Amino acid sequence: MSDQKKRKNLKTIYEWCKGCGICVAFCPVKVLKLEDEKVKVIDYDKCTRCGLCELRCPDFAIYLEEDHNE
Repeated sequence: MSDQKKRKNLKTIYEWCKGCGICVAFCPVKVLKLEDEKVKVIDYDKCTRCGLCELRCPDFAIYLEEDHNE
């Protein structure tokens, strides 16, 4: 994994998620699931930070955030 990908953290905005499941369907490593009709990250360590969830989310409820501490 590149250093650039390691510096990004997967974040969700629970209130914005409408539970459509698009991000879950596009996740290549299946680290996302819907729980109570909202997206939940089930394994941050397995996330490859590819950005497909962010790219496909119509409500901007999931995104990769730069880690500003590094």
